[in-house]
Amino acid sequence: MKHLLSIDDLGSAGIDEVLALTDSFVEVSSRSIPKVPALRGKTVVSLFYEDSTRTRMSFETAAKRLSADTMTFSVGTSSVKKGESIRDTVQTIEAIGADAIVVRHRSSGVPAQVANWASAAVINAGDGWHEHPTQALLDTYTIQKRLGSLEGRHIAIIGDIKHSRVARSNIKAFHAMGASVTLVAPSTLLPPSLDGWPVEVSHDLDSTLPTVDVAYVLRMQRERMSEALVPTLREYTERFGLNSRRADLLSQTAIVMHPGPMNRGVEIDAAVADRANSVVVDQVRNGVPVRMAVLFLLLGSGSEMFGSIDSFASEMESVRV
Repeated sequence: MKHLLSIDDLGSAGIDEVLALTDSFVEVSSRSIPKVPALRGKTVVSLFYEDSTRTRMSFETAAKRLSADTMTFSVGTSSVKKGESIRDTVQTIEAIGADAIVVRHRSSGVPAQVANWASAAVINAGDGWHEHPTQALLDTYTIQKRLGSLEGRHIAIIGDIKHSRVARSNIKAFHAMGASVTLVAPSTLLPPSLDGWPVEVSHDLDSTLPTVDVAYVLRMQRERMSEALVPTLREYTERFGLNSRRADLLSQTAIVMHPGPMNRGVEIDAAVADRANSVVVDQVRNGVPVRMAVLFLLLGSGSEMFGSIDSFASEMESVRV
C-alpha cells in the first residue's frame, strides 16, 4: 500500500493488519521512554489546511515516537497567503525531503490529488465530507479493545451524517469488520442518497438506543452548512441529543463514543461524556499507536526491517531507546 486515502484502500484484511500492529505500539507508548528507532531518517510532514487538535497532535506524536523527523505546515504563516497553489506547496515539501505527507483539507479529493503529484506516501487526515480513514481505524481499535470484536455488534451513528467524513469512513470500517450500522438523524442531516450504503436508518433515538452496543455521537458541523437544516439547536438537542435519560436506555455493556470536538449540551450532555461507559478519552489515546502503525506500514520499514508483524513485535520487545 503506497497511500492511505480511504478505508477502501485497506479492506478487512488491511484493517486487521493495522490493528494487530497497533497492539505493539500500545506497548511502546506505555514505556517510560515511549520511543523506537523504526522510522529514523524518515521525514513526516503535516499539511493541514483546516484547524485540528487531536488529529494533528496525534500524527506528530506518532512520528516522533517512531524517531522520524517532523515538519508542520501552517497555512497562516505560509506562501499560501500569497497565492501559492497546493501543487507548488507539495513540490516544495517534496524538494525539502518528505517521505510522508499527512493532508487535511476542506475540499473532498485533495489528498488524492496530492498523491498524484507526490512521490511521498500520502495519508488522508480528513478531506471535506469525504473520508477520515485513521479516525475510523482508531475507532475500530477502541471498540475491539472494549467489546472484544465488532462481529455481530450493532452500532448507532447519531447526528450530522450528511457533513461527516468520520461517519463515511466508520460505516465502511465497521461493516468490513462485521458490525451492523444504524444511522439516527433528522432527514435533513442525512445524505441525499444512501444507495449502496450498508446501513439502516432511524429517526427515533429512544427506540434505537436499547438495541445497540455502541452509541457513536457526531457534532453538528455548522461550519459546513450553507442553510438552516434544523429549526433550532434546542429542538435538535431535544430529539437527538444524548442526554442522561437516553443514556440510561443503553445496555450495561454498551459504550458511548464521540470523535471530537464535543459540543457539550448540544449533541451530548457533559455528564454522559464523562460516564464510565464513555470511551472518548480512549479514542484520543488510541489515536497515537494507530497512527504509528499506519506510518510504519506506509513507509515500508515493516517489510524492510522486520519482515512481518510477528517478527516486528519480537523486535520491539528487545528495542529500548
